[in-house]
Amino acid sequence: MGNWEFLVPVIEFSKFANRHTVAPAVSLVSCERTEKERIIRMDAYSLSISFTLPETQETELYCYGYAAAVCKALGENPTLGGVVDRAVVSGKKYSQPKKPGCGEDWEMVIALRVTVEGMGNAG
Repeated sequence: MGNWEFLVPVIEFSKFANRHTVAPAVSLVSCERTEKERIIRMDAYSLSISFTLPETQETELYCYGYAAAVCKALGENPTLGGVVDRAVVSGKKYSQPKKPGCGEDWEMVIALRVTVEGMGNAG
């Protein structure tokens, strides 16, 4: 069996994206607190990372690759370098175009739950 090379577009954290790069959008979805979290002064944030990819033969594979990369990165560094107490993937959603070959994009959304202790006020 020979070597098989597969080039996945690089993640670019800017508004610049082309067929060699993808620019994910990171959004704050909500800040929630259970009664227990309010008492111990812990905030829980829901974030989403959205990838929009043009439809190609490899796009579905790219989606799985990006999801695996995010999960691996959080598994190896769940505190994001000490910025948060814990970040975990709480869901993944893959959306393919409704009509294949019509020029619509694929979208993948990774949902995260991020907890931070002692940031909120006691109320």
